Parts: sequence; structure tokens; C-alpha cells
Amino acid sequence: MASKQSGKADIVDVALAAKVSASTVSRCFNHPELVNPATRRKIERAIAKLGYIRNRAAQAMHGKRSGTIGLIVPTINHAIFAEVVQSFSDSVEQAGFTILMTSHGYDLDREYDVLRKLLEHRVDGIALIGLAHSEKTYTLIEQQQVPCVAIWNHDAASRVSCVGAENFAAGRMAAEHIVGLGHRRVGMIFPQTDGNDRAQGRLDGAWAVLDDVGIEVPEAWQMESPYSIAQAKEAVGELLNSADVPSALICGNDVIAQGAVFAALKLGVLVPEDLSVVGIGNFKGSLEMEPGLTTVHIPAQDIGRIAGEQIVATVAADTPELVRVRCEVDLVVRGTTRAII
Repeated sequence: MASKQSGKADIVDVALAAKVSASTVSRCFNHPELVNPATRRKIERAIAKLGYIRNRAAQAMHGKRSGTIGLIVPTINHAIFAEVVQSFSDSVEQAGFTILMTSHGYDLDREYDVLRKLLEHRVDGIALIGLAHSEKTYTLIEQQQVPCVAIWNHDAASRVSCVGAENFAAGRMAAEHIVGLGHRRVGMIFPQTDGNDRAQGRLDGAWAVLDDVGIEVPEAWQMESPYSIAQAKEAVGELLNSADVPSALICGNDVIAQGAVFAALKLGVLVPEDLSVVGIGNFKGSLEMEPGLTTVHIPAQDIGRIAGEQIVATVAADTPELVRVRCEVDLVVRGTTRAII
């Protein structure tokens, strides 16, 4: 049967085209395992022919799940969250959910606004990056009783479920590696920490190690860079062009560390002979660099997968529990660091 002469096809049109009842079509969407495979194929052919699209918003208004999970990330301009987002997306999609992703540009007031919009779309759950959020964001999540998981950071006292690493431990591990190699002339380049608990935790961890051994970092060696290879390259280039330079750099993430290595190579500063560089993250591309980047591995794929499984389980639970999962970090030694000789 052809679709309507005017207007969009509805579930009744699909049922007529497939020669089944409308309830069977609905069951095919909501519980496909209960529908005979041959019948499912007929329904799928009718759907494709008619261009039928389910009205999930209407379902949500009637108390049914929308089949969507809202994911709010700080930025989509850089690949820094790509691995964890892909893993999270794969995990929830395997359970039949679709991701609605948006970003807030490291603006926590804007994060609250986009959270409201996602809740207006009746998402079944919310995933956030990190645990640094405004009080009004936390309050709204609690008021709406929406299932929520925070990705990337672990905190034993978190207000919502969380799956992630301890960034303090990652920063500490990076600094311990540099100090253990005998470096005492140490520079640091990190992202802005306002509204970014990942960067703050790593910076605090690095400072804890340097303070313990009595290393003072000159103000000129304490640099800030966004998640940008080009801007990190520029900042480190200015430092290395000065008369007084460090023997090692601790970088807040691999993106910044890559920029630091490129700046050194451009100026003829040998890595690691003249300058040791350590990153945090172990992102794609860090291994393929020449020399390969020494870094602290944060298991992004595991974090994304477990967070996806967690939000799906929370949505399905009648009485969801607060769950906190810690994923361990590891030092990966490659070619950008070496001991002071």
C-alpha cells in the first residue's frame, strides 16, 4: 500500500502496508525479540518504503522512555574527548539508546542551560564530563530525579554516579616520573583550571610532588594553554627562546605535550637530550609521534564503556543506586623523557 497522499506516514500506515496490526508494529519497536523474524522483516520493509519515523517525544509524554541519553561535553573542537565519547556512545547504542550530544565551552552556566534543553526533550538519562558543575545543575538533576553519570573523574564522595580516574594521581605520577629521573629544573604547562576539575586535579597532584622534594618553579615556567597544539607550541616556544630554560616540562594533557615537543624540535632543542616532556592521557597519536610521547595512560575506552553500561543500568532500575567506579592510571614511558646524566 502506498503512503498517504498528504502528510507523514503513521503507525497505522505501516501496519496496513505490512498486513499486521498496529500493536504488532509497536511491539516490533519496543520488544523486537517477541516478534517473529519474518514479521519483523515485513514491518522493516514497510517502514523503509513509507519513510516512517517514530514519534519518541509523544511516547515520552505518555510516560514511556524516549530511548535517548543526553551527553554534555565541555568542547567538541578538540579530539581530547573523542575516545571516551565514542566508547560511551557504542556502549549505550548496543542497549538500544541514541546519544544527544551538546557542549558548553567550559561555561558552567551554559551547561545548566543545555541541561534544561535536554530534559525538555525528555532524555532518559544524562551524562556529564567531570564533577565540577554549578549548584543549580546538581539541584536540577536531583529535582528531576533523572539518572545521571559523571564521566572521567572518580570521587568517593560524588553527588552523582561517576566512572573515571583520579586525576590527582595522574598528575602526581607524571611529576614523580620527572623527579625520579633527576630533573630539578621543571616547567609546567596546563589548561585553565576554572570549571575544569580534570586539569585542577592533575595540577594539584604535580604540585604535591614538587613541593615534597622542594622544587620551586619560576613563574615564567608556569604556563597556561588551552587544548591546542598550536597555542601550546607558541607558549613553549617563547619559553625556550629565553635565556633560562627548564630541563623538563610536565604537561596537563597529551595535546599540550605534543605542542611542547613540536616547539622544541622547531628551535633545535633536542627531545629528550635537552628537554624531557611528559603528558597525561595517552591519546591517539602520542605513540606515533617521533619520539613517542611519555605519558600517563588514562583508560578512556574503559571509562566510556563502563559509564555507558552504568547509565543504561540506572535507567532500567526501579530504585537506582549511586555507583562510583575508579579506573586506574599507568605510566607509559616512551622517547620524550630521560634521566639527567
